[in-house]
Amino acid sequence: MKLVGRNITKDYPGTRALNNVSIELESGKIHALLGKNGSGKSTLVKLFAGVIAPTDGELYMDGERLMLNSPADAHARGIVTVYQETSLVPNMSVAENIFLNKMPKRGPVIDWHGVYDQAEKLLKTMDVEIDPHNTIARLSMWQRQIVEITKAMSFNPKVLMLDEPTSALAQHEVQNLLRFIRSLKEKDIVIIYITHKLQELKDIADDITVLRDGNYIGTVPMRETDHKGIISMMFGQVSVRSRPRDITVKDEVVMEVKHLARRKHYSDVSFKLGKGEILGIAGMLGSGRSELLRGIFRADPVSSGEVIVGNKVITGGNPIKMIQLGLGLTPEDRKTDGLILFNSIRDNLCYASMRQTTIAGFIENKKKRNYYARRQIDTLGIRTSNMENPCNSLSGGNQQKVVVGNWLNTEPLIMLYDEPSRGIDVSAKQQIFEIMWEEARKGVSSIFVSTELEELLEVCHRILVMKGGSIIGEVDPDVCGVEDLYAACMSGDVPEKITFGKERSVST
Repeated sequence: MKLVGRNITKDYPGTRALNNVSIELESGKIHALLGKNGSGKSTLVKLFAGVIAPTDGELYMDGERLMLNSPADAHARGIVTVYQETSLVPNMSVAENIFLNKMPKRGPVIDWHGVYDQAEKLLKTMDVEIDPHNTIARLSMWQRQIVEITKAMSFNPKVLMLDEPTSALAQHEVQNLLRFIRSLKEKDIVIIYITHKLQELKDIADDITVLRDGNYIGTVPMRETDHKGIISMMFGQVSVRSRPRDITVKDEVVMEVKHLARRKHYSDVSFKLGKGEILGIAGMLGSGRSELLRGIFRADPVSSGEVIVGNKVITGGNPIKMIQLGLGLTPEDRKTDGLILFNSIRDNLCYASMRQTTIAGFIENKKKRNYYARRQIDTLGIRTSNMENPCNSLSGGNQQKVVVGNWLNTEPLIMLYDEPSRGIDVSAKQQIFEIMWEEARKGVSSIFVSTELEELLEVCHRILVMKGGSIIGEVDPDVCGVEDLYAACMSGDVPEKITFGKERSVST
């Protein structure tokens, strides 16, 4: 099986997304498709998926030209895509989602026994225990991703395109998924794997294909290159920095969390946050990290405990009160909770600062809104030709900058970052980290949650480890290795050799 694109060009008004790209992808291999945000890789995937048509050029499968006018055409030819954002229906069961629009039937009647029986068999091939009767809304993010991939496999695809399939998965879940994907190489399937996690490539990829600024840069066997070579292909030369040593934590405690708890999510969580400190929270998915951030911000209710900001003790409260106290939260799912994608970039940069950009809270002050939006576009380097463009016109990295800029417009004292680097490229990640460091220099404190534990070690002054809803220890990024941190998150045992000395810690 071979999928081929010849001289593919895709133009949008004022932009060339793909420029005369030719590519060949064979079965029996896993092809990693790489490129920074805006490189054209998402456009190429959409062309293969029938979502858009090329301006020029041709697509072929096994020598036969493909005329794909819709996703239905692509499905009919066996081309299936698993996107980063799941397309599941939350209030329907796992089995119903897997067989949506193609339910097994006995005559004109749906064979419900067959639906659940076949779904259970497919899920077992994924080596995961998920009840096919469960509703999607009750599943964690990684379980939803597994269901999405299982749904794709139910089509018996000839081409399987995986767009950031591990972005919401914990490390041990990643390994299970990669093992399953590798097993598909034995079948006659063309597998295209899109990821920003370069550390995954040695475990999954046979070939690396790189796009840059809409141009085909090249294809190389994974065994013949390394991370430095891949980054060079993707960006030219990029300087990847670790935390600058001039960013120091002040003695002043700006926030204290005392015995905070939310039933079934986390319990008895206590710590202090220093002025200008970047505090990491590490843990596997399900450890309570994101739920804790939402509880601190009062986006979710808490069962007990308190948060002290300055000299104010908060036992109840709501997000509006926390914003007034100087807190901001960039949520885990930027497209659902952090942005209104069809609204303008300007509007999305001003939602959190409406008190400052309106008259009496409800009359728009256009001059202020333009000023607030423009200063974040300039400061954060948001790439757009017009702030009135919809936010969904931006790349993932630039969308994430809009989420951050929205909260920086409130001039916060404390920022809570929940997975701010998910689904963005190496360069955009580095820019997000630079923003955290620059804000720390100004005295702004941050709490940073990331599934990528390597990022926490690079960025943070201190890291708390969560497991089972509790903080089980605290580690020093200067002496902790990534293997030690993964082991601590999974086992719950934090070795003394990687912890802070008491005189260096501000935690309780």
